[in-house]
Amino acid sequence: MMKANNLVRALPLAAAACGAICPAYAQAPAAAQTYPGKPVRLITTYPPGGASDIMARIIAQKLGEIWGQTVIVENKSGANGSIGLEYAARQPADGSSFVIGNMGPVSINPLISKVPYDIARDFLPISMVAISPTVLVIYPGSPAQNLQELIALARAKPGAINFGTAGPGTLGHLGGEMMKRLAKIDLVHVPYKGGVQAIQDMLGGHVQLVFADPQPILQHIRSGKARALAVTSAKRSPVVPEVPTFAEAGLPGFVAENWWGAFVPAATPKTIVDKLHATLTGAMSSADIKQRFEEMGVEALSGTPEALRDFVRSESERWGKLVQEAGIRAD
Repeated sequence: MMKANNLVRALPLAAAACGAICPAYAQAPAAAQTYPGKPVRLITTYPPGGASDIMARIIAQKLGEIWGQTVIVENKSGANGSIGLEYAARQPADGSSFVIGNMGPVSINPLISKVPYDIARDFLPISMVAISPTVLVIYPGSPAQNLQELIALARAKPGAINFGTAGPGTLGHLGGEMMKRLAKIDLVHVPYKGGVQAIQDMLGGHVQLVFADPQPILQHIRSGKARALAVTSAKRSPVVPEVPTFAEAGLPGFVAENWWGAFVPAATPKTIVDKLHATLTGAMSSADIKQRFEEMGVEALSGTPEALRDFVRSESERWGKLVQEAGIRAD
């Protein structure tokens, strides 16, 4: 399978061509000619303060500058993002709102629970906006100094090593299950109600492993309170450039990255979709957004609606197999 960032860049089709490939669009009203013409709401599916919220506010500020129009960030959190996506699907299909949906509610939640929306039916894709790895970190009191030593330790003591996550079906959980299968080891999953709690218990030695976002774990890596073993991307992260990828650390085939894309309600007119796509991709290509995202450990991206549609489909298929094998269900 093509890597996410390669996939996005490998489909340089014009946004205007989407009408022949994507679901049918409604006819554009005359108001679309002056879009947006009024404040636009950018819906994010997580609470204020997290990575998704911060990215949304950076994007909203940039779009506001380009349009000369207010872009309001609206937080609709709950159910690991599913509440926000359901809310976004029910908004007027007139370009007055769009949603930034990430891997969890878009591709994973429908695999592990019953959700009140269907991505292919209820939304039109606009563009990928970002992708980010996690970092496999271990309690520094562990004798394992690198990934190969961790694997050897886990094989010698099956079931003795556990890993903390933000809950069932999160990227940390999926990463742990993928590592178990590729390395042929037995690890015990310890779910928490959030990633912060999992990190805190790892720092305290209550769990041995955590797949953590780069930014919040960086200070602990630098201080020696956490030992980084590998990043889950296909290439090294500029935030922790000294940390090898899983392939470099001796476990090829392991790639697990979080990603974010922009979507609008399915009946949104094509003219509005095209205008939003053009503005958003221009914003995501700007040097200031790229720099601000990189400081967060996130890579800013842009691409065609077709590329995002196909990528979402491939992610659902890829993770669906693992979800089924591991028997992952939402609590």
